[in-house]
Amino acid sequence: MKFFPKELSWLAFNERVLQEAADKSVPVVERMRFLGIFSANMDEFFRVRVADVRRKIFYAQTPSEHEQAEKLMSQIQQTVVRQQERFEAIYQDVIKALAKKNIAVIDETQTTEQEREWLTQYFHEKIKRYIVPLLIGPTTNMIQAINQDATYMCVEIKLGKSVRYAALEVPTDELSRFLKLPFKSLKRKKRVIMLDNVIRLCIDELFKGIVPYDSLRAFSFKMTRDSEYRLPHDIDQSVLERMEEGLRQRFEAEPVRLVYDSSMPKDMLYFLHHQLGLTTHDSLVAGGRYRNTRDFASFQNWGHKSLLNPPMPPLEHPHFVKHRSVFDAIAEQDILLYYPYHKFAHLTEVIRQAAYDPLVQSIQICIYRVAPHSRIVHSLVEAVNNGKKVTVLVELQARFDEEANIEWAKRMTHEGIRVIFGIQGLKVHSKLILIKRKEQKTLKRYAHIGTGNFNEKTAQIYTDFSLFTADRSICEDVEQVFQYLEAPYRRFRFNHLLVSPVNSRDRLDDLIETEIVHAQQGKRAEIFVKVNNLVDEGIITRLYRASRAGVRVRAIVRGMCALRAGVAGVSENIEIISIVDRFLEHPRVYCFHNAGQERIFISSADLMARNLDDRVEVGCQIQAQELQQQIKTILELQWQDTTKARVLDAEQKNTYRPRGNRKKIRSQLAIYDYLKAQAQAPKGTVE
Repeated sequence: MKFFPKELSWLAFNERVLQEAADKSVPVVERMRFLGIFSANMDEFFRVRVADVRRKIFYAQTPSEHEQAEKLMSQIQQTVVRQQERFEAIYQDVIKALAKKNIAVIDETQTTEQEREWLTQYFHEKIKRYIVPLLIGPTTNMIQAINQDATYMCVEIKLGKSVRYAALEVPTDELSRFLKLPFKSLKRKKRVIMLDNVIRLCIDELFKGIVPYDSLRAFSFKMTRDSEYRLPHDIDQSVLERMEEGLRQRFEAEPVRLVYDSSMPKDMLYFLHHQLGLTTHDSLVAGGRYRNTRDFASFQNWGHKSLLNPPMPPLEHPHFVKHRSVFDAIAEQDILLYYPYHKFAHLTEVIRQAAYDPLVQSIQICIYRVAPHSRIVHSLVEAVNNGKKVTVLVELQARFDEEANIEWAKRMTHEGIRVIFGIQGLKVHSKLILIKRKEQKTLKRYAHIGTGNFNEKTAQIYTDFSLFTADRSICEDVEQVFQYLEAPYRRFRFNHLLVSPVNSRDRLDDLIETEIVHAQQGKRAEIFVKVNNLVDEGIITRLYRASRAGVRVRAIVRGMCALRAGVAGVSENIEIISIVDRFLEHPRVYCFHNAGQERIFISSADLMARNLDDRVEVGCQIQAQELQQQIKTILELQWQDTTKARVLDAEQKNTYRPRGNRKKIRSQLAIYDYLKAQAQAPKGTVE
């Protein structure tokens, strides 16, 4: 098999998340949160990846395609069941570890009489108002009535010999999933109960006097839908109207998964299976008592600070600090930030100053995902109020952020910002800013090119690079990208940028071929890439050729990897590792040795067909040697990781990288120490 199936590779990535939850050296509250991250990842996996495989089964063009899709679905389902079993075992271990740290997570059967009295009152005062049971009858359309990935309980209502069912949503949008009981024990142990269990305790209070019953039983379940939607082509509708209509399809889409309490009675499970119209190609996943465990990602720390990772305060970049104006800083030299190690506030400060700087004439920016209370958008609004020309490209099809981006687009348009929506058929995923400033009768450009979103929230946990430059040639290319977004029919030539779908694939192919030629000539030839996903078959095939030619290829891949490393005669010169730790590894970097004249790029594009051919992505070559060295040092520190690095071999077994007699290195901590020393040292003394 030449390529590792990307869906199974994605599950291998989520297995690495589970490994963090299982790791007893990880602070216990962080372990609970990793369980939540695993669950959230799995929700998205079913909504996107599994739904896609399901469509391939139903709409296969040939018997061979149908057979392959069914085989893959079977492998997915087997892996998911195995991972769910491991999840439940780790959860129980985490609960025990929390108890040892004086945090007892209890259910309703473990409450005292005093606690039950308090919880009943709390239920009446705080919870009941949010719950309206859905009494399921012959005309009930559960597929439409049930919300995507919400936590539900199916209630069995017995009266005499008759049985009927109701579904009720646990109101986690309104209330915290975890409730700390207010009573102090002698040992100062905190007692925490889940909202689900409070409802179970008080289930009679919902139905008493309204729905007749002899007995009630409640069991958790969760349904996941296909997230795909198609935009209508009504020319009389605006882009926003078409997006809103397309999104409505998602709320009515077919279910692809039912996750349920393994102790649920068979009759109830059969009832849900029938009501939701599930087929043999849909996944039924039995689990423990609790569903929607992605809420575990926000589990609070009610104990000592040692139950969390020690804080790593973001660093100020010395070059921004020494200048009062961000434009003076960028004009003097290119600046590279690496979040969350550096302060994201440096980027928001660039926009803030541009909003009222009298010399700034215009601001252009691409928005893919922004924080709910975005300081960047606030500054853009103020820029319009100050007479600046502001243009914002909003990507309406940013997956699962579509509704938020529609609202942002409406709000910004109302505030006087010029909002554009890019190119039909291509998502705009580039992370660009262009600011034009009139300096001494000359128009000067300042640009930002990054690997991550303009999002204050995710910048605290995602690692990403931001390049700020006033380099004339690069800024001219960035301006051309914005022109391309509004007039894609025109021909553009980008001299310094990798721009998908215009030239990225061809440029990357050429860069790989150059290393192959150098290897054939007996020269040193090396490629080092860091990406979220490496699944593009064209790029992988070229890397296989490079390996056979003698090029040393190293890759750090966080997520999906279809390249099978270390296969004799195919990829023996390719090594791949994956790092999962407290921060989510998110940047895309491509490094080519180029016979000693190194070419190093940062980019918004993963090595996937969609990023190279079906999106607008931008990468930029790093020119300054100081910044090249910084990136190389960061990558090498990660390559030397002996704590959180897993080897991605041909079978993706997720084996931790053997340490041997090497020093223990946890790269995310080592990078922080390196950048901190660099920020504090006199210029030129830290490499």
